[in-house]
Amino acid sequence: RGTGGNGCTAGGSSARSEAEEQTMATSSLAQLRQAAIVSSLRGCELFAGLAEADLEEVSRITVVRTAEKGEYLFRQGEPATGFYVVQRGTINVHRVNAAGKEQVIHVFRPGESFAEAAMAMEKGYPANARALESSQVLLIQKAGFLALLRRAPELGLRMFAAMSFRLRTLVGQLEDLTLKDVETRLANWLVRRCPDPESDEPAVIHLSLTKRVLAAELGTVSETFSRTLAKLREQNLVRVQGRSVTVVSPARLAAVLRRNLGD
Repeated sequence: RGTGGNGCTAGGSSARSEAEEQTMATSSLAQLRQAAIVSSLRGCELFAGLAEADLEEVSRITVVRTAEKGEYLFRQGEPATGFYVVQRGTINVHRVNAAGKEQVIHVFRPGESFAEAAMAMEKGYPANARALESSQVLLIQKAGFLALLRRAPELGLRMFAAMSFRLRTLVGQLEDLTLKDVETRLANWLVRRCPDPESDEPAVIHLSLTKRVLAAELGTVSETFSRTLAKLREQNLVRVQGRSVTVVSPARLAAVLRRNLGD
């Protein structure tokens, strides 16, 4: 009986050891996930410069969500559950007008946040958000974040500054759509993505989005986008190969842009 008792004790110890190892593994995985969330938050302009302890606090009210291509994160008018930070992929935020035409507000890429304004609105999300490719986002939950703002008002000031910058960007987009032709908007879009706009060295820009989405972002349609790109190619300002556009001379394209703007 004594031997049997020892066997039971050893078996119990083994069982407890396996359970402890399972708990430790689960805990380690949770810590890795938490660290990944904190890292993504740190890379977002909205949270840049925030103390590590504050980032960890935000991470505790953050949920990871995935969305397949074409899947909606939310639709206009739905109750706002929080705002988002893109971890992977691209998200198209848009509205649909009375004629059924989709107007792209902005295409958000990794490190960018969106839908912050919905945090202060009772009517829900003011636009639609759809994944343009397989994507992963962080949802910072509304109730938890509002409670955090009450405890840390400086985070609210940082959020206000980031939203002001976004507003200036949207005003710039509105000017693009109302004051410039498609050639000028496309030239501007390409110049802004060149590492050094004043360089004569070729710059390669990889198009991660479809032509239709890029056209919508520039306020036009696919056919006009293609014709405008072809026009730039005929002027030897760009070369196109597959999903890559090479700006032959960023400085020369920038000069064309300035000329079109009347500068």
